[in-house]
Formats: sequence, structure tokens, C-alpha cells
Amino acid sequence: MSVTSGTKRKEGGIGETARVVFHALIIALVIRTFLFQPFNIPSGSMKATLLVGDYLFVSKYSYGYSKYSLPMGDKLGTLVSSRFPGSLTPERGDVVVFRLPKDPSVDYIKRVIGLPGDKIQVIDGQVFINGTGVKRERAPDFVETEEGTREQPVKRWLETLPNGKTFYTLDLVDNGFADNTQVYTVPPGEYFMMGDNRDNSTDSRFSQVGFVPFENIVGKAQLIFFSVYDGERAWEFWRWPFSVRWGRLFTIVR
Repeated sequence: MSVTSGTKRKEGGIGETARVVFHALIIALVIRTFLFQPFNIPSGSMKATLLVGDYLFVSKYSYGYSKYSLPMGDKLGTLVSSRFPGSLTPERGDVVVFRLPKDPSVDYIKRVIGLPGDKIQVIDGQVFINGTGVKRERAPDFVETEEGTREQPVKRWLETLPNGKTFYTLDLVDNGFADNTQVYTVPPGEYFMMGDNRDNSTDSRFSQVGFVPFENIVGKAQLIFFSVYDGERAWEFWRWPFSVRWGRLFTIVR
């Protein structure tokens, strides 16, 4: 009795599976390298737009590519010295991931407030751009609803930037440490970033961050694809019925 044909079919099946897996890995690598990269939120500096435990996709093509948006690009030095294509730039209100200028190994996520050449100042908690106060309206308080936390309302504002972009910001305390600042003049090719949780954000108001060069921007935050409560672990799938914030899945970052 011959078993040759059965053996060949078995070998063919294994080979086909290996090819499918290999192609899937290549496609995933291309998507992560050039299109979308996943990030998770470890701090509350962008609350309530982004919460600790959110997982989101960042589009790497939105502003073109730089050495910090490409794998190992920062190791190539002058070989990747500018963004390409160079015609796409961030707009006010965009939520972006960038490499910290003082330590490019660290990723930050903030909102673009100031463009190159802008003069930015905060007076009594209100942001001024080129001498004009950003419009803000009192909104209903934000109430923390995380499991295990005490419900405590936080003052919330609806802000409208000069380009019409609207978003909510939190105001934890009156007369906060950075509620009154000097005038910051944004240098050419750099951006001024702020967190939406204004009294709990280390951003361009502070020397630890400062102005962010265009090349340091990795991409634009687009979509929350997964979210677990603060303190939960995303990989513990057996806890998902209780640990996942189901209402935040597949929501657009605004």
C-alpha cells in the first residue's frame, strides 16, 4: 500500500500554512511600519479625552515619515534627516504622539496648541494664542466613574481653537502651578503641546518637554481600539467581562 500521496498532502498542508503565516506577518509589519502603530495610555495627562488603559492606533502617514516614526530610524542618523513627503503638517487641536526632545526613547501624547511662529501664554488658566484668548465655555463637571474610586466632580471646559477645533479640558484646581505663564514664542519647525488635563500634564509649559520639533512627531492619534480600567491588564482576557470599558471601544480620538 502506498502512502506517498498522503504524505505529500500533509507536507503541502504544512507548507501552505507556513506561507500564510509568513505573509500575514509581513502584512502586519508593513502596516505597523508605515500605516498604524498601537500605543497605550499610561497616565492621566490627556483625561478625559484619553484614559489610563486606553489602547489606540496612531496613523504614521498623517504628517509623512521621519527618523522617529520609522523602526530604527533614530539609529540611522543623517540618513533620515528630514520628513518625507514634507507637505503634511499638524493642525491645531490634533492629538499626536511624539518623542520627548530631551530623551527620544520616551513617547509622549499631547494636543497641538501652538504652531511655528505662534506666541502662547496661559493667563488664569485660559490659553492665549497670539494675544487672543482661546474661547472656552463651562461644561458639565467630569465625574470619575472608575471602579474603586470615589466620585469627585472636576471642573470641565469646552475649548474652541481658532481653526474651529473643539475639545474638553479638565481644571483640577484654581490657580494651578502652570495657570499663569510667560509668553512662549514657538520656533520655526517646532510645536507647542499641552495635555487636556491641564493641572496634571507635563507639557510644553515645562522645561522637561519644551517645544517639540516636527521630526519628533511619530503620528496622529486616530482610534481607541481597546480599553481596560485603570489597574487592569489587557492580556488577562478572562477578566474582560468586568475589566473592559466596552463603551470606549472603536471611538474616534477628537
